[in-house]
Amino acid sequence: MIDRNRTSTVWLGKPYPLGATWDGKGVNFALFSEHAEKVELCLFEPKGRREFQRIPMPEQTGQIWHCYLPEARPGLLYGYRVYGKYAPLEGARFNHYKLLLDPYARAIVGPLHWSDTLFGYRIGHKKEDLSFDRRDSASHMPRCRVIDPAFSWGYDQPPQIPWQDTIIYELHVKGFTKLHPLIPSALRGTYAGLAAEPVINHLKKLGVTAVELMPVHAFIDERHLVDKGLRNYWGYSSIGYFAPESRYGYVDPVNEFKSLVKTLHRNDIEVILDVVYNHTAEGNQLGPTLAFRGIDNAAYYRLTGDHGARYYKDYTGCGNTLNMGHPRVLQMVMDSLRHWVTEMHVDGFRFDLASTLARETNDVDRRSPFFDIIHQDPVLSQVKLIAEPWDLAEGGYQVGNFPAGWAEWNDKYRDGVRAYWKGEEGLIDNLAYRLTGSSDLYGHSGRKPYSSINYLTAHDGFTLHDLVSYDGKHNEANLDDNRDGTDNNKSWNCGVEGPTHDPGVRSLRAKQKRNLLSTLFLSQGVPMLLAGDEMGRTQQGNNNAYCQDNALSWLDWDLRPEDRELSDFARKLIHLRKQHPVFRRRNFFQGRPISGADDKDILWLNPNGQEMNGNEWNQTYVRCLGVYLSGQAIAERDEQGQPIPDNDLLLLLNSYDGEIPFRLPEDETDACWYTAVNTAQPDALEWKCLAGENFVLQGRSLALLIKIGSKDDPAEP
Repeated sequence: MIDRNRTSTVWLGKPYPLGATWDGKGVNFALFSEHAEKVELCLFEPKGRREFQRIPMPEQTGQIWHCYLPEARPGLLYGYRVYGKYAPLEGARFNHYKLLLDPYARAIVGPLHWSDTLFGYRIGHKKEDLSFDRRDSASHMPRCRVIDPAFSWGYDQPPQIPWQDTIIYELHVKGFTKLHPLIPSALRGTYAGLAAEPVINHLKKLGVTAVELMPVHAFIDERHLVDKGLRNYWGYSSIGYFAPESRYGYVDPVNEFKSLVKTLHRNDIEVILDVVYNHTAEGNQLGPTLAFRGIDNAAYYRLTGDHGARYYKDYTGCGNTLNMGHPRVLQMVMDSLRHWVTEMHVDGFRFDLASTLARETNDVDRRSPFFDIIHQDPVLSQVKLIAEPWDLAEGGYQVGNFPAGWAEWNDKYRDGVRAYWKGEEGLIDNLAYRLTGSSDLYGHSGRKPYSSINYLTAHDGFTLHDLVSYDGKHNEANLDDNRDGTDNNKSWNCGVEGPTHDPGVRSLRAKQKRNLLSTLFLSQGVPMLLAGDEMGRTQQGNNNAYCQDNALSWLDWDLRPEDRELSDFARKLIHLRKQHPVFRRRNFFQGRPISGADDKDILWLNPNGQEMNGNEWNQTYVRCLGVYLSGQAIAERDEQGQPIPDNDLLLLLNSYDGEIPFRLPEDETDACWYTAVNTAQPDALEWKCLAGENFVLQGRSLALLIKIGSKDDPAEP
């Protein structure tokens, strides 16, 4: 290890790979800065308090500053100071008084302590960011740590769940286990806690195939939140794209994250990361100087302004936008993605505000270099890629427009299904598209039903319980006078705002939750379930709990009987989806006989059991729909080339208040139907309903019937 009492031996080193790389003999340091005049590597004592040496980087190759320390070892703490012009009007914001994090750091340790010294300019100065601050920021900054990447992966293999079989579970690493009574208290809220046996048992019993982790890249709590006693709970404020967030670590966040992935893989569960490459935690021109801004502001960010390049283009609503048009910034993003796949073994990514990544100059471009590089990459092209297909600037809403190979969060599914079960009229045709994979959005350019990530709730917005319990948001706990969060929730409180002891309202809310979950898991596309929705989790009407790192956001594992019933119901739905391939089609319905089959692959029925005509589709008051799914006309084959058969299924939906007699379709076999799901009577299911008879579909309810034989030869369900 480096002797802190004498000068370190410094070799020239190499420009690649970027970051701090331990090769078994020493550590190579490499940092990109196009416009810097000088770069110093700063070394810190093991506890990180005192900077004991500054080493001028002796060599620059192709805008990469580099050196090699033969005496350095894993565990060494470091940072950088970068010298150059401080000329904000020209886009230059170098300030060597500020300690900077390595953008390629594999581990970042210690908290950030907010102080005016973290800013490159004088807070309160009349010239604002045009002024210059000479105070040292090191005592308030986290440190980068050199790691040994060795890890015993054993026989770890990615589960490689096919897209059509994927069921995503969005969760927060801390919030999921912080209150779990069966996990040791020291491990609650950590990567290790998430890998604990009670959690794995819950995920396996539920039946999900992938967890989508909210941001685990190193991030910070914004100053305005800390000043209010709040925190950035969600984590959409990244400052290190190669380092797992240390607050979720117990002892060693890097290896504990790897152990989490290994454990989930061993149980056939994939890991998808929610990643934030559209902006960083440094904010706008009045933000702190923590890394990118001080390393090379003009290279890392998109700059603009009437007075040169003082200001930042903000497509994200967070103050800045990473400059994906710069080859080194694009390289950083791709290197980060490959790092998480090859070194951390994750299985895919959900890209926050993904439209920003595809902006060329100003417009979103489907042919942008970002897409081209991913599609040709032999590693990244093989993992799951999910876009949040919008950003906050003009032209940013791009649902349905991402290239083949990408799936998208489908907010049209969310809003359409919510509105239907709320009772809005004129939505039958829209509902039909959402139930069948949204071919209006994805039925082109080689895209498939599984291009649609179907969801009803996510971290951003109401939970499922709150969706049926509140007409409006209640975000007072965020200390922003309830101004934050959307007002367009398409929610319905079922007659009373918030908690109630009224048995009628509680019963209706329970049924509405069953209706929504049933629709989600019986639709074509990839379902995504928000963690805790299957257990009745509430945020007390807060639809923007980004700053609530407390029991408001954490999952409560002390379940009421009605919550346990809902959890059992969700497990049943997921089991049904897995059991019946007709819900997991790889191709869109044709609405006509295909591959020699006599039956159409799908029929749309009215309550008389007849195929709907054009006039019925156009009648705005129609809110009852029957969907006949032919199991013999799937026209798809398994991996061995064998036909995939299934039962015929009948999905009935009624968002009216009153019951509707729905005539079961007649056929030559006098079919016998089994009621597999009835949200109005979840515990009282019939197994013998005959073709031509009326099935009484209760008000605001959904039913799924499975054809199991004829009346003369019924098969046991």
